[in-house]
Amino acid sequence: MKLSEQVKPLSYLKAHAPEVIRGLAKKREPVIITVHGEAKAVLQDIASYEETQETLALLKILALSQKDVDEGNVRPLAESFARIRRRVKR
Repeated sequence: MKLSEQVKPLSYLKAHAPEVIRGLAKKREPVIITVHGEAKAVLQDIASYEETQETLALLKILALSQKDVDEGNVRPLAESFARIRRRVKR
């Protein structure tokens, strides 16, 4: 993906909104919108946005897990499964 080809001024978006929206869904590439030559916004298709949000959520879970490991908040695997089994039997 060449980002330079995806940079459009706001005036272009105003004049070609339906075409830009169709292109987002078809190409699944973001479009950078500029105002007075300066990048101000990114348009992205909803599927790509949702994938990005899911990825960020997973990365946050990994970071929190790593923090627990770093702080020593861990248990041996056998102990963890034994606790789960006791809870399930209740």
